Amino acid sequence: MITLIKGADVYAPTPLGINDILIAHDKIVEISPSISLQGGAVTVVDGKGCIAMPGLVDSLVHITGGGGEGGFHTRTPEMQLTEATLAGVTTVVGALGTDATTRTLPDLIAKARALYEEGISAYCYTGSYQLPARTITGSITDDILLIDTMIGIGEVAIADHRGSQPTARELAKVAADARVGGMLSGKGGIVSIHTGDASDQLTLLHEVINTTNIPASQFYPTHINRNQSLLEAGQRWCEAGGFIDMTTSTNEQFIEEGEIPAAQAIAWCLAQGIDASQLTMSSDGNASLPVFDAEGQLIGLEVGKVRSLFDAWQTLAKTEGVFLHDAIAVVTSSPASVLKLKNKGKLAAGCDADIVLCDAQSLDIRDVIARGKHMVSDNGVLIKGTFEA
Repeated sequence: MITLIKGADVYAPTPLGINDILIAHDKIVEISPSISLQGGAVTVVDGKGCIAMPGLVDSLVHITGGGGEGGFHTRTPEMQLTEATLAGVTTVVGALGTDATTRTLPDLIAKARALYEEGISAYCYTGSYQLPARTITGSITDDILLIDTMIGIGEVAIADHRGSQPTARELAKVAADARVGGMLSGKGGIVSIHTGDASDQLTLLHEVINTTNIPASQFYPTHINRNQSLLEAGQRWCEAGGFIDMTTSTNEQFIEEGEIPAAQAIAWCLAQGIDASQLTMSSDGNASLPVFDAEGQLIGLEVGKVRSLFDAWQTLAKTEGVFLHDAIAVVTSSPASVLKLKNKGKLAAGCDADIVLCDAQSLDIRDVIARGKHMVSDNGVLIKGTFEA
């Protein structure tokens, strides 16, 4: 299976200029200005007029569904393959949320493996919102070390009424266990942190890194664009050496209540001098977007969309003052680096052949290649999920 992309403007995400990209099976073999191959086994893709960028890495997707805050009928549906591929997403990381009873870790692992068999790369976290953590083996370290798809734990909830209200000591122990599991397995061992809208914000994370030997880089807090105050707390977390993630799925009510659109939040952070390597966006796809009243009662519910990640990236890329390579990094190389997915998020020889071709003017998706397979062509689906109509 040999594919040759001809004449694309390549962003790796570092801009490389007009180049050809040679793919053999699931890897990039070569990127250079002129590659010539002959033979019927070579599929040639015309990349002229397009930018070629790495496939998007979505670090938080509820691939088996989420929700349930309003009762059983409010459990959200699982993600389908083309929800990712049509949005240029070639790598997803699945997680459990509030519900770790009817949504289970075995199901999460099975769904991740199913998505892999259908053509994209899929990983997952052990645990959920609550501590003590739900695990497969009885140990966070063992889950990360022994289960191939598991790369960390999350999303552990802080500053949220739905969380288990963990102490710094409890959270430090979780981080230490995940760190050791990551070290022994060569994985990230990251602790994905769901940050709620309570006033304590990221205080607990600062307490952990100030009183233990756990570095800030072990934590990966998300939903940092809930409001300007939390965004400024995120800036301080980056100054302490950490990473922050903005959520792209939103609704009008969230925005009216002070949430900052993800692209706008990233642009603000870049303007403050935060490096793009510390900034990411994720979709929170297929999660519930619950609206609560002052007493914590559910009054509204929508569903997160994986597509929102590409839409937010497109907005960011067109934002004045934001370099295109920085915008690309935020959804490719930055999350891949945080998660220590070494062959993801970049275009280079030896890396996984996850490539998105976008029209150079509109930045609309034209083609998507995942692990060397042509999944989307001319914005039309070539490969569907097993049970997609």
